[in-house]
Amino acid sequence: MKVLGIETSCDETGIALYDSDTGLLGHVLYSQIELHQDYGGVVPELASRDHVRKIIPLIRQVLEESGVTKQDIDAVAYTAGPGLVGALLVGASVGKSIAYGWGVPAIPVHHMEGHLLAPMLEDNPPEMPFLALLVSGGHTQLIGVDNYSEYTILGESLDDAAGEAFDKAAKMLGLDYPGGPAIAKAAQQGDDSRFTFPRPMIGKPGLNFSFSGLKTYCMNTIDDCVESEGELTEKTRSDIACAFQTAVVDTLTMKCKRAIKQTDYKRLVIAGGVSANTLLREKLKNVMGGMGVEVYYPRLEFCTDNGAMIAFAGCQRLLAGESSDYSIQVKARWPLDQLKSG
Repeated sequence: MKVLGIETSCDETGIALYDSDTGLLGHVLYSQIELHQDYGGVVPELASRDHVRKIIPLIRQVLEESGVTKQDIDAVAYTAGPGLVGALLVGASVGKSIAYGWGVPAIPVHHMEGHLLAPMLEDNPPEMPFLALLVSGGHTQLIGVDNYSEYTILGESLDDAAGEAFDKAAKMLGLDYPGGPAIAKAAQQGDDSRFTFPRPMIGKPGLNFSFSGLKTYCMNTIDDCVESEGELTEKTRSDIACAFQTAVVDTLTMKCKRAIKQTDYKRLVIAGGVSANTLLREKLKNVMGGMGVEVYYPRLEFCTDNGAMIAFAGCQRLLAGESSDYSIQVKARWPLDQLKSG
């Protein structure tokens, strides 16, 4: 079964082809980072218009580079939510239209399920069941994965997601968008002993997260430094970035450790844009290794939004006998635990 995957939930246009027998045939990703950098974040209307401009040429590119024709395609999978409504509608409209025109099933895919299953694209995929930490610009969740479509949310952010917190902290520090890579780069020159940021909600029971207070602490620290030094120097900027990154990574690691103890899973999957963070990978590898837990990640190019994860997730649903009609429906909000098989 060959499935065309379309991802347009936010600011990346991702197209891919996945074959149930031979694996990933091809993928291409167009990022809108330069488009949104001047605004310090994603502008929904601009994102939607750019998806319209790029989606058809990218589909043609993937088909051509993969040596696949429309007659070879068995289904079209597209991101149906959660995400920006306008952006989602572009992918859903094109995906449904192509499926209708080619006479093949259309498969709506949950964006976070795509991220959660991205490590399955690797040569050494994790076996189910496993614990998953999804960390992105819009979500921070701990999820118990017992099988395809069998997901239990164990904990989630009560306010800002980790990726969103990175973006906001980077903007406060005068760093580029997206914030995660910018803060990680600045932190390389930082002194991790100068500032100590709080590890939010670690002292409270449960597996939920909260990063809004950490963001406020960062802003107060910046204000104090500007007041005492007269300006935010490059050294201070790097030191604050280092302290912020360490606090986020420590918080995520501590919650994962707590979740493993509570659930007794033997495998941990980390996915989403923040999973590309080198410090987070190193910390979790060390801590989980000491607990006898295997850690799995998608390759770096599949940490951020991409079409490959949508094509794979859509293929699994196609193999399970799922499809939808050709009406166009998307969901800006769509809790993962509401996702049902069939």
